Amino acid sequence: MIILGIDPGLAFTGWGVIEQNGNRLSYIAGGVVKTNPKAPMAERLATIHDGLQEVLKIYKPNSAAVEEVFVNSNARTSLKLGQARGIALLLPQLHGLSVGEYTPLMVKKSVVGYGKAEKSQVAQMVKMLLPTADVSQNDTADALAVAICHAHTIGFNQKVA
Repeated sequence: MIILGIDPGLAFTGWGVIEQNGNRLSYIAGGVVKTNPKAPMAERLATIHDGLQEVLKIYKPNSAAVEEVFVNSNARTSLKLGQARGIALLLPQLHGLSVGEYTPLMVKKSVVGYGKAEKSQVAQMVKMLLPTADVSQNDTADALAVAICHAHTIGFNQKVA
């Protein structure tokens, strides 16, 4: 099964693609969709859409997972981030994929074993689980962590069922 993990953001939307074969996880690709901070909101959202659309066309995942965003105390910032997350949720669904949603706490607990782990700890563990992955960008590492969390959740649910 090929899994796409997405870490939505307005400036940088991280994405990571992994393959799950039984208990084995393999890195396929990862990166970020970067938007121009000076561009109008509609253009930035279109950039995220187009970038994720390209990832979906190239890697043809079987499933997707999106991280739930941290709610900011600034309502405007939260709204903008929510719009980017909407794109991240909608596109895989339009491609016929089931889409899992995970809180940052769930992702960290699944990958590191501790829900309040630091970003550097998450990146280190992603690198251990996917040795060939480039985790130099936090958004890519986070997206790969979301994909790993989804793989663990799917695997657990299949064993329980």
